Amino acid sequence: MTETAAILSWTLQNEIPIPADVQALLVQGEEAVASFKTFRDSATFTTKRLIVRDAQGITGKKVEIYSLPYSSINMWSTENAGGLLDRDAEVELWTRAGHIKVKLTKGADIRRIDSLLAWAVLQH
Repeated sequence: MTETAAILSWTLQNEIPIPADVQALLVQGEEAVASFKTFRDSATFTTKRLIVRDAQGITGKKVEIYSLPYSSINMWSTENAGGLLDRDAEVELWTRAGHIKVKLTKGADIRRIDSLLAWAVLQH
């Protein structure tokens, strides 16, 4: 798990419309709920999992896709300084795959993400 923990760190920025190409990743009965811009691509909360697309390389044509089923999340925490202009917000996920850190920039609403996680994890 040490190897996994080192690579699983994402930064979410502002909420965006759900990218059209996410539809091709969904299984029957799964729906996209919300998407956030990441450094080079997007993270999408669905009714079943969190999908993080990570464009790589200079051109961004190579794309790595992470799929985190909500059922694998054992616990999460959210942290912010409490100010309106907080730039140090972060979410931590403890999963079967290891510990995942998700940093949030100014445009990402930590309470919205906390609410999405609660809805997703507690209903499954």
